Amino acid sequence: MSSRLSRFWPVAVSAAAVGAFLVVSQPSSADPDTADHGGSSLARQLVRDVTLDGVLRHEEAFQRIASTYGNTRSDSSPGYIASVEYVGTRLRDAGFDVTVAPFQYRGFVADAVSLAVDGTPRTIVAITFSPSTGPGGVTAPLVAVPQDATPGCEATDYAGLDATGKIALIRRGSCTFADKARIARDAGAVAVVIANNVAGPPSGTLQLPENGTIPIGIINQADGDALFASGGTAALVLSTRVENRTSHNILAQTRTGRTDNVVMAGAHLDSVPAGAGINDNGSGSSALLETALELGPRPRVTNAVRFAWWGAEELSLVGSRAWVAALTPEQKLDIALYLNFDMIGSPNAAYFVYDGDNSDGVGAGPGPEGSAAIEAELVGFHARNGVQTEGTDFTGRSDYGPFIENGIPSGGLFTGAEGIKTQAQAGKWGGQAGVAYDRCYHQACDTMTNLDRRALERNADAMAHVVATYAMSTRDVNGERGRAEQATSRAAAVTAMEAARPAREAALAAETSGHDHIGCGHLLPA
Repeated sequence: MSSRLSRFWPVAVSAAAVGAFLVVSQPSSADPDTADHGGSSLARQLVRDVTLDGVLRHEEAFQRIASTYGNTRSDSSPGYIASVEYVGTRLRDAGFDVTVAPFQYRGFVADAVSLAVDGTPRTIVAITFSPSTGPGGVTAPLVAVPQDATPGCEATDYAGLDATGKIALIRRGSCTFADKARIARDAGAVAVVIANNVAGPPSGTLQLPENGTIPIGIINQADGDALFASGGTAALVLSTRVENRTSHNILAQTRTGRTDNVVMAGAHLDSVPAGAGINDNGSGSSALLETALELGPRPRVTNAVRFAWWGAEELSLVGSRAWVAALTPEQKLDIALYLNFDMIGSPNAAYFVYDGDNSDGVGAGPGPEGSAAIEAELVGFHARNGVQTEGTDFTGRSDYGPFIENGIPSGGLFTGAEGIKTQAQAGKWGGQAGVAYDRCYHQACDTMTNLDRRALERNADAMAHVVATYAMSTRDVNGERGRAEQATSRAAAVTAMEAARPAREAALAAETSGHDHIGCGHLLPA
C-alpha cells in the first residue's frame, strides 16, 4: 500500500509526524478569539457553495471505486487505497497540503469458515477475532442453551446440560460474545455457535484475539430457529488468523488562521467488507470533502480548519485513536474542538445531534465542556431551517471517541444506523416507523440507492455552517481561557469522562445487543 500511495503524495513516517506537520506555522497575530469576525457571513457563503450535486459527485466516485474493487472500500483493501487516492488528489489539486499518515494495527483473516449439521450446510460467519478451530475443524453434538432473558450469560444456564466436549448453541443478546464463550468454555464446551436474534446478515466482533475464549461463529436467525428445534451433530470449521497491517488517515489543514486554536472536522473513509459504504460513511466523507474544497486552503478565517478522513473506523476507531494518541499534550491543546460526521444520509433518516449537555439524561453523560455549545449551534441551524432534531448519546461508537476521552469539546450529526424509527419520529421526519434508519447498514446494499438525498443536503448545509462559524470564532466553546486554564478544564473533563465510562459502556452494550463492540469493531493496537 505505501509504495502505491507514495506515487501521489509524501507519506508521513509516523502518526506523530502528522501533528508536527499540522502545527509548523506560527499562531497568527490576530486578536484573541473573542468576537464574530464576520463568521456569519462566511457561514452563509459556505452553505450556499456546498451543494448536494457536489457532494453526490464524490459519492458516485466512491461507488465507482467500490464497484471496481469487489463492492467494498474496507480498510487496507484496494478499494480503500483508491478512496485515499481520490480524496488526497482532489485536496491537493485544490491547493491543500495533504498528509497521508500511516498507522499500524492487527487485522483478522478467516481463511475457511463452514458449518454443517447432520450433513446439512448452514451459513456461518466467524465472529471477528474468534480463535481458530484449526483447518480440520471440530465435530461434536450441539447443546442448546435456554433462550431466556440473558441467554448463555450465566453459569446457571448450563445447569442440567451436559456441555462437555460439545458445541454450545446460544441465542445472541444481553451480554457480550466473549462472556458467552467463556461461560460455555467453563461448562466444558469446545466451540460456540451464536444464533442471531434479529433478521439480516449476522456479524460480530470480539474484543481481543488473546481473550481466552473458544472458537465462535454466528448464524442467521432462521438457521438458529431451525437448530434450536432440531439439534444434531455439527461439523464446524473456523480457520482464522491475525495479521499485522498498515493503513492511513488523510489530513489537510487551511494555510490561514490560528494554529493554536484549530477547528477539526472528521469522517471515517472506510466501509465494512460487505459493502461499498455509500451511507456508512461515504455520506460524511463526501460532504466533508466538498466542504473542504469549497472553503479552500486560504480562506479569510481566524482559526485554522483541519479536515480528517479516518481509516479503520470499522475496526473500532483504530485510525483516529492512533492519530490522537501520537499527539503531544500541547498539540491536543491546540485543538479547539472536534466535529464528527458519520452517516448523515440514512435512507429512513433521523436528525440526531450529539447530546453535548446530556439534556436527554441517557447513557454516558455530557461531553467535555464546550460540547453543549456545539450541540446548540447545530440544533439552532436545523431549527432555523425547519428541521426538528433529537439528541444522541456520546456512546464512543464513532471517531469522536478519542477526542472526548482527551477532554476536547466535540459534537456532530448522525441520521441513524440499525436502530428502529419510532412512530413519533416518522410523524416528525417522515419515513417508515418500525423500520431501521438504515436497512442496509453494514450490508452489500449500502450503495447509491441507499441515501436520503434531502437529509444528506440538509446535513451538508449544517456541516458547512458549523465549520465556517467556528473557523471565525470558538468563543462559545472555549471562551477566552488561556492555555493553563484550558489545560485545567480539559483535565477535569478527562476525569469526568473516565467516571462516566461504566455508564457509557453499559449504554453501548445495550445498543449493540451483545457485541463486544466499540465503533464497528474493537481496537487492536499493533
